[in-house]
Amino acid sequence: MSGDVHVQFSEGLRVKFPWSTQPYVWTEEGWLYLAVVLDLFSRMVVGYAMSHRIDRALVIAALRMALFRRKFPRGVIVHSDRGSQYCCADYQALLNEHGLICSMSKRGDCYDNAAMESWNHSYKVETIHGERFATRWHAEKTTAEYIDFYYNVKRRHSTIGMRSPQAYEWATAA
Repeated sequence: MSGDVHVQFSEGLRVKFPWSTQPYVWTEEGWLYLAVVLDLFSRMVVGYAMSHRIDRALVIAALRMALFRRKFPRGVIVHSDRGSQYCCADYQALLNEHGLICSMSKRGDCYDNAAMESWNHSYKVETIHGERFATRWHAEKTTAEYIDFYYNVKRRHSTIGMRSPQAYEWATAA
């Protein structure tokens, strides 16, 4: 994408193109869907939500968490695929209410959301591959622990100098 947009936050952090998507996990109770908002500047997962339904409430909850964690920035580009959850009036109203800029993937362009697809792959391989979850609660707990205690804090990324998202944000805020 051209025209990178950076927003300066009060704590000195910048956001570059947050992305959203929904991976899913099979449990013995049925599917558990996960909506994630990824900050491309640091690769930090800044918002997420889980539900047994893949609907607008799921993506709205993830975006609300991201907004809260980032202290309600304005002018940030929020990129997603063209799923009905992201096109719905409620989601679009939330974007507009907070001065966020909606960006959506082009039809049939699988590379347009490559950073989020990479996150999905890491999540599935590092967390749920080969796991059997008896309940959605167990899958939710495992997922939250992966995001909050491993992915954001410890997992290193080549795109940010082999640092974790948290370490990268701390280093760039200094």
